[in-house]
This record gives sequence, structure tokens and C-alpha cells, in this order.
Amino acid sequence: MDSALAEAEGYAKGTSPRSYAPYSAAFLWPCLCTKRESSPVFPSPSSPPRVHRGSEARHRPVCCSLSEKTGKILTAFLRFYEDQYGVALFNSMRHEIEGTGAPQAQLLWRKVPLDERIIFSGNLFQYQEDSKKWRNRFSLVPHNYGLVLYDKKAAYERQVPPRAVINSAGYKILTSVDQYLELVGNSLPGTTAKSGSAPILKCPTQFPLILWHPSARHYYFCMMTEAEQDKWQAVLQDCIRHCNNGIPENSKVEGPAFTDAIRMYRQSKELYGTWEMLCGNEVQILSNLVMEELGPELKAELAPRLKGKPQERQRQWIQISDAVYRMVYEQAKARFEAVLSKLQLARPAMEAAIRTDMDQIITSKEHLASKIRAFILPKAEVCVRNHVQPYIPSILEALMVPTSQGFTEVRDVFFKEVTDMNLNVINEGGADKLGEYMEKLSQLAYHPLKMQSCYEKMEPLRLDGLQQRFDVSSTSVFKQRAQIHMREQMDNAVYTFETLLHQELGKGPTKEELCKSIQRILERVLKKYDYDSSSVRKRFFREALLQITIPFLLKKLAPTCKSELPRFQELIFEDFARFILVENTYEEVVLQTVMKDILQAVKEAAVQRKHNLYRDSMVMHNSDPNLHLLAEGAPIDWGEEYGGSGGDSSSPSVPEAAPLSEKRRRAKQVVSVVQDEEAGLPFEAGSEPLSPASPDSVTELRGLLAQDLRAESPPLAGPLFNGAPSPESSQPGAASEASSPPASPLRQPPPGKAADLEPPKPSDQETGEQVSSPGGRPPIHTTTEDGAGVQTEF
Repeated sequence: MDSALAEAEGYAKGTSPRSYAPYSAAFLWPCLCTKRESSPVFPSPSSPPRVHRGSEARHRPVCCSLSEKTGKILTAFLRFYEDQYGVALFNSMRHEIEGTGAPQAQLLWRKVPLDERIIFSGNLFQYQEDSKKWRNRFSLVPHNYGLVLYDKKAAYERQVPPRAVINSAGYKILTSVDQYLELVGNSLPGTTAKSGSAPILKCPTQFPLILWHPSARHYYFCMMTEAEQDKWQAVLQDCIRHCNNGIPENSKVEGPAFTDAIRMYRQSKELYGTWEMLCGNEVQILSNLVMEELGPELKAELAPRLKGKPQERQRQWIQISDAVYRMVYEQAKARFEAVLSKLQLARPAMEAAIRTDMDQIITSKEHLASKIRAFILPKAEVCVRNHVQPYIPSILEALMVPTSQGFTEVRDVFFKEVTDMNLNVINEGGADKLGEYMEKLSQLAYHPLKMQSCYEKMEPLRLDGLQQRFDVSSTSVFKQRAQIHMREQMDNAVYTFETLLHQELGKGPTKEELCKSIQRILERVLKKYDYDSSSVRKRFFREALLQITIPFLLKKLAPTCKSELPRFQELIFEDFARFILVENTYEEVVLQTVMKDILQAVKEAAVQRKHNLYRDSMVMHNSDPNLHLLAEGAPIDWGEEYGGSGGDSSSPSVPEAAPLSEKRRRAKQVVSVVQDEEAGLPFEAGSEPLSPASPDSVTELRGLLAQDLRAESPPLAGPLFNGAPSPESSQPGAASEASSPPASPLRQPPPGKAADLEPPKPSDQETGEQVSSPGGRPPIHTTTEDGAGVQTEF
């Protein structure tokens, strides 16, 4: 067996010996041509695959062809990446020197993220392709948003390596089998099953959740109730949203260089507009780019050779596509990391050259831009005036409505959570339980269920009529970007509130003074939030309008302008050729022709106070000069400082000198952001939920708070004012298998032990399951025993 075939066979193997694994390339190719009457096309993984004699030599050219084509695509792309790296480095250094004069944010942001949290845990059914049966799995989502699957909860507690860790970047969530069958049928034409025939997948309940990817393996789950399905869908969608945003925001050189190289490469193939598969980290995106070209060729070559019934051919194609994707991923990873290492080694010399010749490089670039502008400006202005300018207001309005509704919902959810906490402080004896409440509030932005009402406001986003005109393949990129901004602004508001309240508590206020201080700080934070959310939304609208219109303009101008660009290359000095590219300068000139109209449209919307946008002339100067100094301190541990129940209140803290066994016992208690929704705060228990989006609800909360503060006598320490008992006083027991039991709150690790509780990290492969190495994993403390039924913990 030659090296290419052996390499493909290794890539096609699954990552867990106990889970379903795509079969080897040496086995897949013979199966394409051989139909077995008495046995399924793919035998059990427990038995070694049978390879026909001589099949290696017969199918060797196919494997070599895939590897060669992948290598050619990667070589072409990495040439673009090397060119863009120098440009991005120059732009980053120029930005550091010149700055942009952007308005200063009023809210603080967390410099130490909330790591070491278990966001969610529970049980669900997963379909196993090897046995064709549904198995109950214990699942959890750590702070890194990789879905971790165990055979059962006991395996997690015994620190058995997980069955799989799924990175969900690039996946879509499907809530019905019919949706899935339609996508599978469209992915391989001619395999639509006849009416009445058995489908490729059967779900035992009416509440499936399917993770679908155009190239990688699919995952099948199901729940017992619609409520469970909704909760899991919110959690998995949060995982996808986080994993899709795989390129770090703080990457000022590598990130922009990579995204610009992707855009330039696709434009060289006459592919303009937004790209739906620009999700995940660099290697995942690069793998998607290769599969975008390889997929149609592979499908055209192999589809006629698939044998069997339509369902069998569909299953074969899914397995082949996943095996090829794994091979492409590994090849892309090795090539990209090699080029990146080479560029990082050359970076110090490039930085020194930029610092020495910064003024000359800027002068040379401006001279080039002036020549290109003189050439294309008449054509570009006509194109903007006729094809773009009339549509900017309608695009902006389509973006503003759902986005502003989502940010308003963030504000209302934050207001309601803080006001609920304040009312409970009034009725529960001051700061005694403040640590517990603040521990929950600090995680609000990462609570997928409480944030779901904010995220779903973006779902109605449509660009009807405009989507085809401007070649926008999908609005999902705009939805997810706005949702990420919502989460960031919520966390900034919560963290600012935490910092100000912590400062106030240092004065030792009484219960009445504390409640008044909470209300005063809340109003103060909301004013800062309104200003920051306006700035964030205006920036988002400008970026979205550019992302929609610039590719359209470039496509319109390409026939008359693109062929003339090479003659401008002679205007660039050879020493500066690494930092100035004609193509990039051309795009900047095109951007400037439409930027004026975009800025004017956003400015007019702000002047008219549409959707609570602030005018550009309204600058909120920093009224808290010491506020940013407060954020420089150590992170606030509410459970440790104020005796909250972030940890087990019945157990004393463990000193550093404690025995290792005691530390391990305490390490089992970690925090879950998702708590039992029925065991909420005392103020919420037994009362009708208030809609934070309703002005009447906000007014009512303010009135209740003011009424309690004006009361002459102190609140009762016994039953609450609404007659509801404290949920902490009674914990429900285990439920039957037919229903989902409420879980006891998951706990926080003791200070200083975070390094011992590193949860399994998801593979950065979109192809899914990867067994992590065994290590210290904090078992979840729960009152629910694993059973055969679906028992989901919230």
C-alpha cells in the first residue's frame, strides 16, 4: 500500500474505538463498485474491513488525485496568505501609531474570563451508526463550548475519558427529520427515496435535534419532551455561535491576514459576496475552502459508482465525505502551521523595516491610491449612484429593527435580574445572601436560556429582494455577529455593576442603604449601557453595510477595472512590496466611494433617534475617572468574600495544606451556569413570570422596589411577601424516567484549584468526535442518578 493510501486510511479512522468510525479509504473505494446482497454495505466496525485483492492498486490514483488537488488549492491560498500577512502587519502598526479616535467605552470589560465553568449538563439519546440504536448519553458543555459525551454519569465521575468531544463550528441544528432528509437528498442528487420506503434515519420521539454539516459527520440526538428539545437547542446553538467565532478578536495581524486572504482567493475564483462557511478557526475555515472546490468534483466522480438503495447510497456518501474531510483537514493543518511558523519567524525583521520606513511606506501607498482613484472613480461613482445608493436605507432599516430589539431585550433582562436580586435582598436580611445572588448574576451573559430571548430577536432578519441583488448567500453571518455583540454588552454591563457594587459594599451599608445603592448603581450602569450599545450598533451597521455592498461593487467593476490593475504595480518600490498591494489599495479606494453614503445613512438614523441611537455629536465623556482603575484589581469572588452558595455552604473551605483526597472531594463541586429554572430566586418562586420587554413590567418592578424601601417596618425574616417558600429549603428528589428531574446546583471549585479542573477541550476539527486524554475532570454534583430514560439537568 503506497503512502497516499495509507495516509487516507489513517485520516478516515474514527477517533474513538468505541464509537462509530468512518471506514478506511482502502475499504470505501471497493464498496463503491461492489453490491453485497447478503450483508450490509458497511459491516460492523468490530470486524476488520475486507479489501478485495488488487483494490489498492486499482484505487490508488483516486487517493493520490485527492491529495494532489488539495495540495494545489492550499498552495494557491497560502500564497495569498503570505502576501496579506505583510499588509496586515503594516496596518496594525500604523493603527497603533495613529489611532482612530473611536469613542471610549463607558462599561468595563472582563480581563479575566469566567473559565472553569460547566455551562450545562444533562442526559440525551444519541443515535449510534454502528449498532443502529439510540443510546442514553450523559453530556456536558464546559466553558470552552465543546459538547462532551459520556456513556453515563458514573463514567464522568470515575474520570473515564469521554466518548467524544464535538466541536460544532460550521454545523446547523435541525429540529425535524424531514428537514434533515431534504438536505441529505439535495447533497447527492438522484438518491431521493421512494414514497413509503424506509428513510435513512428514524427518530423514536417527535423531538429530534440533528447537527448537520455539509462535509463532516452528522450527529443525531433526541429528547422526550418539547421543553427539553427547546433547552438543548438553545444550548447547542450557543455552542455553535461560540465555535463559529473561532478566530480570536485580539488577533490584530494573523486574523485579518487570514480573512483577507480568504476573500482575495475566492474573488480570484469569481466568488464574491458573503460566505456561509467562514466559521471556526483558521484550519477549519481552510478545510471548508478546500471542500468547496473538491466536493462537486468528488460528487461527480463517485455518485454514479455508489450502489444499493437510495438510503444506502446516501449513507455511503456521508461516510465518504467525512473521510475526505478528515484527510483534507490534516493536510491543511500541517501546511498552514508550517507557513504561519515561517511568517512569525520573519515578523521581527518586517516590523523593524516598517518602523524605519513608516513615513515612506505611507507616502508611497497614498501616491498609489491617488493614481488608482483617478482611474476608477468615475466608474465607481456611477455604479454607487445607480446600484447601491438607492438601497442603503432599506438595508439599514432591515438590519436596525431586529438588532435594536435584541439590544433592548438585553437591557430589560439585565434590569429584571438586578431588580429581582434587590427585592430578594430586601426580603432576606441584607447582604447575607448577596454573594449567592451575585455569583448567579455574574454568569448571566453565559446563560444560554436566559439569553435566548435576546438572541431570538435576530431570527426575523431578512433582506427580502436585496439578498439576491447583492449576492448575500445567507444572513446567518449578520445574525451571529449581532448575537455575539449582545453577549459582550451584557457581560460588560454585569461586570460594571459588580465592580461598582463591590466598591459600595466596602462602606458597610445597612440593608436599606444597600438596596438604595443597588438601585442607584443599576440606573448608572443602564445609562452607560445605552451609550455603549448605541456605539456598538452603529459600528455593526456600518460593517454590515460594507460587507454587503463592497463585494457587489467589486463584482460590477471587475470586467472594466480588474484587468488594468497590474500596470499600477510599477508605482510600488520593491522594498515596500511586502506591505503595499495593488489589489488591497484598489479595494480601499472602492470602499471610500461608498463609505460616505453609508456614514450619512447611519448618521441620519441617529439624528432621528431611530431605535434609541445616539447622535455622533453626543459624546459621553468619562464621568467616572476612577472606574477603570477599579477594574485593574483582582477578579471578585463573591462566594468567597460574602459566603455565597457558589460552593457548598455545608462544607468548610479547604486550606492549601489539606490532604489531596480532601481537595479531590471538593474539586467535584463545580458551577453550572444553567440552574434549575423552577428553583429560581425567592422573589421569582410561585409568581407569574414578568416580561422584561414590557414597559408595564419594568414600571411594576420599580414600584415594588420603591414601596418596599418606603416601608417603616423591616421585612419579615420568615415567609416571603408573596407567600412563596425559599426553594433552598426543599430540594426535589429524583424524578421518574418519564420526566426530566430538576438538578441540584452545580458547584464552583475552590480558589487556586482551577488548574486542576481543566475540562476536556473540544477538538478543533469540525469532523467531530475526539477522545481526550484522561485527566482530572470534575464530576458533577447532582441528586439525579443516571437511568435508562432521558433525564436532563437544568
